[in-house]
Amino acid sequence: MSTVTDSSVFRSIFSSSSSSAIWSDKTRTSYYLRFESALATAQARFGVIPHAAAHAIVGKCDVELINMDELERETRKIGYPVLPVVKQLVRMVNEVEPGLGEWAHWGATTQDVTDTATILQLRDTCDLVSKALDEISSVLRGLARAHASTPMAARSNLQQAVPISFGFKMARLLATFERHQMRLAEILPRLLVIEFGGAAGTLATISDTGVALEVQEALAKELGLGVPEIAWHTERDRITEIGLFFAMVAASCAKFAFDVKLLMQTEIGELSEPFYAHRGSSSTMPQKRNPISSVYITAMAGTVKQLAAALFDAMVEDHERSTGPWEIEWIVLPQICTMTHAILIHTQDILVGLEVHPEVMRRNLGITKGAITSEAVMMQLGKIIGRQVAHDLIYDLCRKAAQEDRPLIDLLSEDETVQSSGVRREDLESWCNPENYMGLSKEMTLRITETGGK
Repeated sequence: MSTVTDSSVFRSIFSSSSSSAIWSDKTRTSYYLRFESALATAQARFGVIPHAAAHAIVGKCDVELINMDELERETRKIGYPVLPVVKQLVRMVNEVEPGLGEWAHWGATTQDVTDTATILQLRDTCDLVSKALDEISSVLRGLARAHASTPMAARSNLQQAVPISFGFKMARLLATFERHQMRLAEILPRLLVIEFGGAAGTLATISDTGVALEVQEALAKELGLGVPEIAWHTERDRITEIGLFFAMVAASCAKFAFDVKLLMQTEIGELSEPFYAHRGSSSTMPQKRNPISSVYITAMAGTVKQLAAALFDAMVEDHERSTGPWEIEWIVLPQICTMTHAILIHTQDILVGLEVHPEVMRRNLGITKGAITSEAVMMQLGKIIGRQVAHDLIYDLCRKAAQEDRPLIDLLSEDETVQSSGVRREDLESWCNPENYMGLSKEMTLRITETGGK
C-alpha cells in the first residue's frame, strides 16, 4: 500500500473501481497509444507520412502489446513514460517492415502525448462526475418534494433560528448540485482540447508540409476533442480550473455531510445515515451508531481541497516548457479525481437511504418553549407597538422563559404591554405555532424541484 486509494482494504472507500481504472497505468498508456494511432492516421491522410507506416502503427497501438515491466524500468531511467512507450512502438512496427516504425510519433513531443492523454482521462472522469451529479440531483428532488412541508428548525451559529421545512433544506442542496452541473457544462469546451505543437508549440517539425494545422485539426477529430486556440504547454489554467471545480463539488458534499453529522447527534436525532447491521458500531460501546459515510466525505473533501491548491503551483511554469511544476499534476490529479468520485458515491448512498425523523424535528421545535417563533411574534406585535419596541420586549421575555422554564406564550399573555395592545390569546397561539412561520419554504422548494432552479 502506498496510498489509501491503492489499498486493498481502503480503496473501495476512498476511491471507486471506475475512477481508479481511468487513472491506472494501463489506461494512461492506452491513451498514449491512442494519441500515436490518431496522429499517424491524421498525418497519412494529408500525406505527411506513408499510408503503410500509418497502417502498421495503428496495428501496434494496443496496450496489451506493451511490456509493462520494460516500461517501468525505462521510465525510471529516462524520467518520463512516453519515450519508453514510443521506443516499444517503433520496435514493434519495424518488425512488421523495417523503417516503418521511424514514422511513429512524427513531429510530436512528450508533452503533446502526456497532456492529451490527461485530457482524455479527465474527460472520462467528468463523465463519471456528471452522471453522479444527475443521480444525486434526482434523489434530492424526491426528498425535497416529499418533505416540502415537513417542519424543522433552521440553525444559525449552531442554535435554533426560525422554522423551515426539511424539503427547503434539501432544495437548497439540489440547487447547488444543479449549479455544479451547469459549471461543468461551461468548463468542458475549454478543457477538452488536444495538445499538439511540438517542442515549443509552433509545429515547426511539420510546418514545411503546408498542412500542419490541418493535421492538428484531424488529430483532434480522431480523438473526439477540440482544437486549442494556441499551444498550452505551460499555460495550465485548463487543468487548474477542472481541479478547482472538483474541489468545489467535494466541498458541497462536505457541507451536506457536516449537517448530517450534526443532525445525527444524540441530543438532536433528526436524521440518521442509512442503516446496515454493525455499520458505525463501536468496539466497546454497543449503543453507538456513528456516522460513517459523512466522516469519509469530510476527510476526502479536505484532502481534495488541499491537493487542488497544489495546481496553482503547477501553473507557475517557466518559459515554453517547464522544469518541474508540470509534474505536480501527475501527483495530484489521480487522487483528486478518484476521491471526488468516491465522495459523490458516498453522498448518493447517504441520500438514497437517508432516515428522516419528522416526529423528532417537530419535537425539537418545542424545546425552546416557543422562543423559535420570537421573530414571528415580533413582526406581528411590531405592527401594533413598533418593531424595535416589540423586539426588546420579546428579547426580555425569551430570557425569562429560559430562566423560569415557562412557555413564551404564557409570558406574552401575562405581559401588560401585550395586554394593552389588544392582542388576543388565540392570536398569540397562532403566532407561536412554528408550523405557521415557515415562510415560503414550500413554495420555494416546489419552484426548485419543478423548474430545476432555472
